[in-house]
Amino acid sequence: MTSSFVRTLYYGVLLAVPVCMAGVAYFAERLPGVRSDSIVQSAQASDRLEPLDGTAGIRKMWVCPMHPNILQDHPGSCPICGMDLVETGAAHDHRTAGIQVDTALQQRMGMRLADVTTHRMSRAVHTYGNVGIDETSLYSISPKIDGWIRKLHVSAPGQRVTAGQILYEIYSPELVQRQREYIELLQRRDQLLENMTDYSGQNAQMAASLARERIRTRDKFAYADVSDATLAAIESTRRTIDRVPVYAARSGFVTQIGVREGDYVTPMTKLLTVADVATVWIDIVLYPDQLEWVREGDDVTVTFPHSGRPPLTGHLAFALPTVDGATRTARARLTVKNTDRQLRPGAFVDVVIATHPRTALAVPRSAVIRTGRGDRVMLAREGGHFMPVPVETGIESGDLVEITDGLQEGARVAVSGQFLLDAAASLNDSMQRMQNSR
Repeated sequence: MTSSFVRTLYYGVLLAVPVCMAGVAYFAERLPGVRSDSIVQSAQASDRLEPLDGTAGIRKMWVCPMHPNILQDHPGSCPICGMDLVETGAAHDHRTAGIQVDTALQQRMGMRLADVTTHRMSRAVHTYGNVGIDETSLYSISPKIDGWIRKLHVSAPGQRVTAGQILYEIYSPELVQRQREYIELLQRRDQLLENMTDYSGQNAQMAASLARERIRTRDKFAYADVSDATLAAIESTRRTIDRVPVYAARSGFVTQIGVREGDYVTPMTKLLTVADVATVWIDIVLYPDQLEWVREGDDVTVTFPHSGRPPLTGHLAFALPTVDGATRTARARLTVKNTDRQLRPGAFVDVVIATHPRTALAVPRSAVIRTGRGDRVMLAREGGHFMPVPVETGIESGDLVEITDGLQEGARVAVSGQFLLDAAASLNDSMQRMQNSR
């Protein structure tokens, strides 16, 4: 790059810096009780700052005239614009760059400081979930005897059934024959009791035998899903019932219907599948950048948009080991109680997973200044001195940001007014470098 082009850009920067300084002073004067010369006085204040680690960091530096943040201890070119770096001309410790703000000015600016301390933190993974049926609650309904379905009282999947509700009516010749045998047994018992005058000896043994036979027959009817109400009707009328009703033993939602009216069925036929939704599964969608954070047992908060329901909390049951090849997503699962039956399978919910709880060094979110060249904070030192310090950030939890590098526990940072301090410190540092490079 030609020296004339370098000189042109160099003097362009010299003209731009006073304009920027005037802009900062203009806005600073608009703050109640804030004087621009109090902020711009940092040129003298920075000279009085002591290095963080003694004088070990003081050395000759080369800086880019267009990008003052580019500093190195040897000649070269700027990786951003390609310009030749300019020697500062004097020993320079860039860690002591900053400004000085007295206590009264801090109060007028409403400046607040916060300590760098350790906190219990976890990364919040935001995703969504789909309410599904708890497959452990599914149960199938099959006939216990051969026959024909004469009446089906369940019309379609999704229908709610309650315990004691009629599901279907079946006609079974074998079941009719059992009813006839049972009626004959009852008649023999009645005749025996009518003619019996002595309830001892052989009469007693015969009566006991008929009673045991009646109990065994009733048990067989129970195994065939014949209800007590149906048996009571047979006993009272002494007549057979051709279409025997079968009742639901549990409540739930019908998920599958395997037959229609008129079908011939056997004990191998699956008539209905019913799910009890007292508990439901929430299948959570996880994207590739979230998979490495999620572990079994992580705390989960489930919210229901536009429903007014209070959020649910729980723990992640497990993450499925497979990944969907089309969407590159995986699924985890959460089991929640649904005693009020308000969570319907198929509904979508918002999910927040608190992953990897750990103790980490953190600062308030407002203290971190985000730029295209990285993050930094305004470090507060004794005597009202402030200096910009680059930091490496980690996870965010609530109003806290983890600091992985750049700060130590016990330091203090600005959490309000830090942008004005950072702008003034940057302009002051640029002017110092320009003056030293002349």
